Amino acid sequence: HRIDPHSVTWRRCLDVNDRSLRKIIIGLGGPKNGIPRETSFDISSASEVMAILGLSADAHDLRRRLGQIVIGLNEVGDAVTAEELGAAGSMAVLLKDAIHPTFMQTLEGTGCFVHTGPFANIAHGNSSIVADRIALGLCDYVVTESGFGADMGAEKFFNIKCRVSGMKPDAVVLVATIRALKVHSGRYKVVPGKPLPNQMKQEDISAVEEGCSNLRRHIENLGKFGTPVIVALNRFPTDTGGEIEAVLDIARDAGAFDAVISEVHARGGEGGTDLAEAIVKVCDEVDVEFKMTYPDDLPIRDKIKAIGTEIYRADGVDFKPAASKAIRKFEKLGLGNLPVCMAKTQYSFSDDPKKVGAPDGFRITVRDVRLSAGAGFLYALTGDIITMPGLGSRPALLQIDVDEEGLPQGLF
Repeated sequence: HRIDPHSVTWRRCLDVNDRSLRKIIIGLGGPKNGIPRETSFDISSASEVMAILGLSADAHDLRRRLGQIVIGLNEVGDAVTAEELGAAGSMAVLLKDAIHPTFMQTLEGTGCFVHTGPFANIAHGNSSIVADRIALGLCDYVVTESGFGADMGAEKFFNIKCRVSGMKPDAVVLVATIRALKVHSGRYKVVPGKPLPNQMKQEDISAVEEGCSNLRRHIENLGKFGTPVIVALNRFPTDTGGEIEAVLDIARDAGAFDAVISEVHARGGEGGTDLAEAIVKVCDEVDVEFKMTYPDDLPIRDKIKAIGTEIYRADGVDFKPAASKAIRKFEKLGLGNLPVCMAKTQYSFSDDPKKVGAPDGFRITVRDVRLSAGAGFLYALTGDIITMPGLGSRPALLQIDVDEEGLPQGLF
């Protein structure tokens, strides 16, 4: 059966922000240029191929997952895959070196892996399974990163990456900063791309304490996965002793195994000694009873509701007609057992970036659900989240130039 051109869901990707590519018409100019239809571009980090690279166990698994990519439907409503198009083999060849993690040396001479870059707000937001497994064979302790807040990267680490890999963490390090907690108090207006208000650099213990409602919720959420939590407070020069003590006390009172100051950025490894010792201690002393937010066989709607109510703390989840239609289609195709990757703002537990702190009394709106069959998850879009960012009204390019000697200026 022929492909239904209007069912094609595969999107082109670009690694540059371009808001004009969010909605486009292609195929204009006659039959030789294709069939006119509406489509979109995504940022490369939101590509299913990036997710596949991060979730593949090895080169053979990569090849299998690439073949499972669904690009659309045929005329009778059956899924059309990259394997059926004959494209999977060529894709695997293009990625044959990319599946191998990049091994880098830190400033202090230690090794680290840098591999894959899916954003946690619009993708699954974690470094690769391959890199983690190699590291586990080389080291006694492995630290792997999940992006953005624990409601984003950590939730997807547990419910997607751990589900796929079978790995279970021994502990979680939750990173916090005084300045971020002040923002979550709601007392300061912070605009992306602009300097922080000078008032934020002054001591404000009450704002820090109020903003710690956000920290408490993250600690509580991580506890639901059965993993002990250590809070690492990244110290900045403007942080005061009173503010620091307030955060450490609140974190421990909220259920963290420990809360310590991290000065790695300023002092290198020496500034992370207390954090490292706390990690070793929690791994030695605490037995993990790992659990996920939902089982595989839970219906798609209920999986989304579980994340929305248990992790985001919403009163409920509302599904737009497009999302409901997509869910019915995926369940008809037998894909209801896949985990869910939520695309949501990173600025709030809710789908409204203005609701800082630990908001309650809100509902999550799911406007669409997409399929990433090769990656092995469904992809729910909430609120106004977009998968192709745009430049701000004053992009950084306006301050970049070269001087008389040809050297770049304004990069930092």
